[in-house]
Amino acid sequence: MIRTGRLTVIDAAGRVHPFGPGDSGPDVSVRIHDPLLPMRILLRPSLAVGEAYMDGTITIEQGTLRDLLHLCTSNLEALGRHPIGAVRGELDRMLRRLQQDNRLGRARANIAHHYDLSGALYDLFLDRDRQYSCAYFQTGAETLEEAQEKKKRHIMAKLLLEPGMRVLDVGSGWGGLALEMAQTARVDVTGLTLSQEQLAVATERAVAAGLSSHVRFALRDYREEQGTYDRIVSVGMFEHVGVAHYRTYFDTLRNRLNPDGIVLVHAIGRADPPGSTDPWLRKYIFPGGYCPALSEVLAAVERSGLWVTDIEILRLHYAETLRHWLERFQANRDRAQAIYDERFCRMWEFYLAVCEAAFRNGPMMVFQLQLVRRRDAVPLTRDYITDRERRDVMAEDVPA
Repeated sequence: MIRTGRLTVIDAAGRVHPFGPGDSGPDVSVRIHDPLLPMRILLRPSLAVGEAYMDGTITIEQGTLRDLLHLCTSNLEALGRHPIGAVRGELDRMLRRLQQDNRLGRARANIAHHYDLSGALYDLFLDRDRQYSCAYFQTGAETLEEAQEKKKRHIMAKLLLEPGMRVLDVGSGWGGLALEMAQTARVDVTGLTLSQEQLAVATERAVAAGLSSHVRFALRDYREEQGTYDRIVSVGMFEHVGVAHYRTYFDTLRNRLNPDGIVLVHAIGRADPPGSTDPWLRKYIFPGGYCPALSEVLAAVERSGLWVTDIEILRLHYAETLRHWLERFQANRDRAQAIYDERFCRMWEFYLAVCEAAFRNGPMMVFQLQLVRRRDAVPLTRDYITDRERRDVMAEDVPA
């Protein structure tokens, strides 16, 4: 299965097994401390390797965790063609609707599993605004803070915000985008989250910024929202919807949108056909989560009656974002261990590193989907996006 790079495995008995040509790619050596681990890896590679790294039953003798995962994801095609891999993939696809159970009560529990962790943890690796989604690297030389600011500006340009508009932020996180929209575009924002921790922080930030009369946050599911809005934005939330609920999601967006309104959905997707969520990520990081193929998303949009007016694919932007996050987390590892423990730190390192590898070598990408009810709700060409971004940059450069 190792077609590029070299993987040297030292088994529990001390025997050395080299794999791969070694002519290109990483050169990694690992030691296995559990004699049963090779069989578990054969049956469930991702789950077994992730748990082994967390538990210390596999250690890296040469190279880094990023090197190991880069090697693994560089050889995904060969792994997928293996008969066991094909059977495993088909079983996962058959069970995916059960795995993505995001009914109201279950959705709250799934979100709490990840987003109600200590806020101090997120401060160790996110930017100052706590943007927990793909940043926007126009040149690749940006700092994380700069790239996250550009991401917000890019989204706002696509929304064509005007003062006084009512905006719904579905999955508002710690409130950074909602506060930015209210402050710079002078709109009124309602932010929805299912995380108690995020709600508390976002509400406190609105008060501190003097924006509580223009930005309101609620602990509410998108399916429970009432009223209509001029603009709807959803960043990093669609991954938690689940395929069984796509029709409800887009129908809800349409029903909450004014006739001349605009929706912007920013989410992780895949460039290959519909699949299932990695079992390790599903178990430890994002229960109920799924990153869809565009074919699944667009089919649901079509049934809702919404127009797709723009699709943008961000390919390596998230890989760079995750690289920054992993480097920051590792630089603050001692502080993370003081909050949780060593096993948690290894889990979190594996999460950030395996996701970076998936975006660099696998089929993962980010899409931004612009939707409207009326075909003439946005200009006929995309020039307005760049024009708006330039206008906002010039406005920031003007002395107060």
